[in-house]
Amino acid sequence: MAAAAAAGLYCAAMLGIAQASAHVHASSDNPVRGGHAIVTFSVPNESPTGAPTTALSVALPDVASASTETMPGWTVKLDRDTAAGTVHSVTWTAAPNSGIPADQFALFRISVQLPDADTVSFPATQTYADGSVVKWDQPPLPGGGEPEHPAPSLALRPGPVAPPPHQHGTPHPGPLTDPAQAGQPKPAPDNTARLLAGTALLVAALGVALTLIRRRT
Repeated sequence: MAAAAAAGLYCAAMLGIAQASAHVHASSDNPVRGGHAIVTFSVPNESPTGAPTTALSVALPDVASASTETMPGWTVKLDRDTAAGTVHSVTWTAAPNSGIPADQFALFRISVQLPDADTVSFPATQTYADGSVVKWDQPPLPGGGEPEHPAPSLALRPGPVAPPPHQHGTPHPGPLTDPAQAGQPKPAPDNTARLLAGTALLVAALGVALTLIRRRT
């Protein structure tokens, strides 16, 4: 009984995984807020009739720039708003007698500038050869549950923090005898004192010379 119960739980878990993995899923190599990244959309064929997937349209959050990867057997078109300088959506269309066959999946890649937000959603529309259309555009359920057709989304992480600008401080003036004199102009030399001292020396020299002359006479 225990083995049977465990097997049942395993099968249920695998069924849940298979159902979840069958959704259109978005992933990225570098999901940084405001940065450029390659976003990959994994698109499985879920047609109950076995019809191939012939088109995929993905709405973009009015990004400033986007470019697509060349895919053999598919054409791609970007819906650009030239006046606003933004890209609204991207659509891949399969060539005649081509597409994603039953029980297979394909990867669609786009290089895009991500928004500066915590999460970004990419509502998608999947079209089959028999005319059926599936819209993957439902937000998460209250409480974090997953709806039947969830919109592909990415959780974005903050980018690296830029270092603060280098501050150029005022160089230290060096050691001073009196801190109060820091930054004060150097006093000019006292020329009057030098003149008086020179005059005194000259008078003294004249006095010595007169004394010597008197002694000789």
